[in-house]
This record gives sequence, structure tokens and C-alpha cells, in this order.
Amino acid sequence: MISAESTDAAEPAGRRSPPTARVVQVIDYLVARPDQRYGLSELARAIGISKPTCLGIVSELVAAGYLTRDRRDKTYGLGPALIAAGRAAQRGFAIGPIARTHLEGLAAACGAVCTASAVVGDQVTILENVTPPGVTLGRTAARAGQSYPFAPPVGLMYVLWGGDDELEAWLRRDPALPVVLDRDLLGRVVEDCRRVGYLVERLTPVGRKLFSLMAGVAGRDVPAELKELIGEVVSSLGERVYLHSETDEDVDYPVSLIAAPCYDGDGHQALVLTLDVGGAISGAEIARRGAALVAVADAVTAEIGGRPPVRG
Repeated sequence: MISAESTDAAEPAGRRSPPTARVVQVIDYLVARPDQRYGLSELARAIGISKPTCLGIVSELVAAGYLTRDRRDKTYGLGPALIAAGRAAQRGFAIGPIARTHLEGLAAACGAVCTASAVVGDQVTILENVTPPGVTLGRTAARAGQSYPFAPPVGLMYVLWGGDDELEAWLRRDPALPVVLDRDLLGRVVEDCRRVGYLVERLTPVGRKLFSLMAGVAGRDVPAELKELIGEVVSSLGERVYLHSETDEDVDYPVSLIAAPCYDGDGHQALVLTLDVGGAISGAEIARRGAALVAVADAVTAEIGGRPPVRG
């Protein structure tokens, strides 16, 4: 699910977006003064932008929860969404280097690319990308810094090993792409993956291209025609996952990747580690690599002082 084709067309060096810069100015100004609130005219004057432009910016930020607006005195201040985003970013950037250290040995042993990723704000973000000696990243490999919408069908593995409430909250998000919800299948996937500790994603012709189309965009920004096109090939949630209970150790299966979770001190998923496969391997090899990845994930969890969740 992490595999993605990199964006080949790089932005020209030094290219800037003035509208985006103004949004950043507003956030930066308030972050530097977290205990203060400002009226629209005062904020616009301090930043040096027009009042109508400032109104448009703060209205969107309030709607998204990044700012709050006091209806009585009509002032603006920092919002709760910044707290969640800041905590997630702090946690992710702190854990990333630790995960890289542990993944380097696994990547070398398997001759495969490994990644560490997490949900940062409303996006799934690749934090670390570990390439084994002699292996170069292909066009379908995920790059550190790439992000994807955290909404169905993208993001199952980031709630799979958490609590049922987290899974349901993700399912209630507006889907990034058309998706079919098969509750029975999804339930079997969740039970199977929680039991063995890892997820095995099927290798399909469309699967490794799907997320390259989603890289760096929010779900609501996907053009309708693209949603319709991808909707023709996107199957039900969980259908691209092999069930460990239904695989045979002597049979070869086309595998895209294997994923396993790391946990924080509260027993919540802190990030997901993946081992790229990109080919057919036997059921026995799937189990061997899955166990190796889980061992690495457990080592990361232990080093950051985390613990697995307690399930009833």
C-alpha cells in the first residue's frame, strides 16, 4: 500500500506560490504568539496583506480546525488541529531515524527496500526510505517526504492494528477514491493481520501505480474523472490483502509488500514499517519475511518505550 511511483516532473528550483506563502505567514505569525488573539484588521495589517485576502485565509483555517474564531470579540487564535499535527510530526520525525537504524539490517538481509511511514495530520507520510547496498529505487518506489490522503482506500494499515474505534473513524472519512466496503472481508482481514502481526499486500498490475496518482494530493482534490476511472479497478477494502490462514507454504504468491506496526507508549500505532517484495514468493518465504519484519518493528517499539495494545 505504500508503494508509489515518484513524481518525475520536479518543481523548478526556487519556484514559490504567493497564495500559499500568505497562508504560511498567517500560521507562522500566530504560532510565534500562541497566547494572543487578533482581530481580522489587526492580523491583516501585521502581516501586510489585504483584509479580504486575510479573511479568506483565516476562514479556511478555521473550517479546518487550524485556527479558532471567538464569535464574541471576533478574534482569531491557534486551533486544535495544529496540536494534533504538531504532536504527530514530532513523534514521526523522532521515530524515523530510530526506525532507519533497525531497517538497514533487514533491507540488507532481504535485498529489498524498506520504509517507515506514519499518519501526520490528515496525510500518510513516508518518513524514511532504506535502500540495501547495490539496489536503486525504481520508478514505483515510495520516496521519503511523499504523502497520500489518509482516507479509504488509502490507509488501512495505519489503523489495522489499533483499536476498533480508530478503524471505524477511518472508515467514516470521506473516501479519497470510490471504494466498496465488504464488512465480512474486512473483519477477516483485521482478525488475521492482528493475529500474525503483519499484513501481506497482493501484487497487482494496478496496485503499484495507484498511489503514484495519489501522491501529494488531498482526497477532495482528485478530479472526478480520475475517481471514476480508478473506481473501475478499485475493489473492496481488504481484497488486496492475503490472509495468512488461506496461504500454503509451498505455493508462490505475487506479493507487493509486507507491513508491520510499531506502537507508542499508549499502545497506539506510531508508524508502519514495510518491506518491499514486488514479485512472487512462497507462502513459507512470506512467513519468514513477515516474522523478520515484526521482529524489527518490535525492536523499534521497545526502543521508543512503546507497547502493543491490550485487546479485550
